[in-house]
Amino acid sequence: MELSLHQSAINLALHAVTLRENAGPMNASTTSLEPATRDWKRPLRYVVRVPLLLLHLCIGLPIVLMALLPPIAPMRIASGERIDHRMIRWWQGGLMRVFGFRLKRVGEPRREATLFVANHCSWLDISLLHSQRAVCFVAKSEIAHWPVIGWLASRGGTIYHERGSNDSLTRVSQTMVERLQSGLGVGVFPEGGTGEVDKVRTFHARIFQTCYDANVPAQPVALRYVRGGHAAKAVAFRGKEAFFPNVLRLLGEPATIAEVHFLDPVPLATEGGRKRMAEAARRAIIVALGFESPPPLRAKSVDATDDLDPIAEADVPV
Repeated sequence: MELSLHQSAINLALHAVTLRENAGPMNASTTSLEPATRDWKRPLRYVVRVPLLLLHLCIGLPIVLMALLPPIAPMRIASGERIDHRMIRWWQGGLMRVFGFRLKRVGEPRREATLFVANHCSWLDISLLHSQRAVCFVAKSEIAHWPVIGWLASRGGTIYHERGSNDSLTRVSQTMVERLQSGLGVGVFPEGGTGEVDKVRTFHARIFQTCYDANVPAQPVALRYVRGGHAAKAVAFRGKEAFFPNVLRLLGEPATIAEVHFLDPVPLATEGGRKRMAEAARRAIIVALGFESPPPLRAKSVDATDDLDPIAEADVPV
């Protein structure tokens, strides 16, 4: 089964609708940025990057689509990786480089069935994670009916969720388990939406129930964007900034390092269950990013909560 190419093919259109829909405390970015100073190099970056982006979309994307079609998709290269997975990674990595990001990976992603859990800074997170490991994501059901984009999303194995439907949540969870049991990777953002680039918010523990149902570990993934030795807050949304203005602004930003840290897997917790797994994953990410070290695990903690479900609350695919 092909993985979520829709994140490659439709990242821009997908997030344009979902990122600012139903804005609220969980969905709105809280990152506050100072007004940007005048950058005389910005027009030059647009002159270079806009044509590259068009080429990447018009030439690179059809090549990837061909790799998704049978019988090419399931074929494997010398490393053992499927061709469609490799092409997804190539396209997403190319997209990040078009935007001026230099990719840096620390650690190795598990090749076996794994629930990848990451902190969430920007819509770029999906491309960054996909550049290193092709995984399945969850998207709202309306996308399935979009012309062309919906077809691409479906071909990519997208797991669709109908907002406000408990039955849909049940089906999504079951599908996630099925994907994991078939050996695929599933990626989620347990914070439930885009947050801040210099902190990790509370993790919602319910998503970790999937690990128990599929009997697979969770691998924490720490994502960080660095410029000049400091967190690149520019990747986050500025106040009420909409998606396309954010994309246009980022296309002209200075070069930035995009780091993805694949950390030690978190096994199924025998005590504390999914909440303890969520706490352990969040703490591992905080330590990897060099944020303030959290206190030792205790019976009552704000690191994870069962009160909300990230699938139901997320304002982007989780």
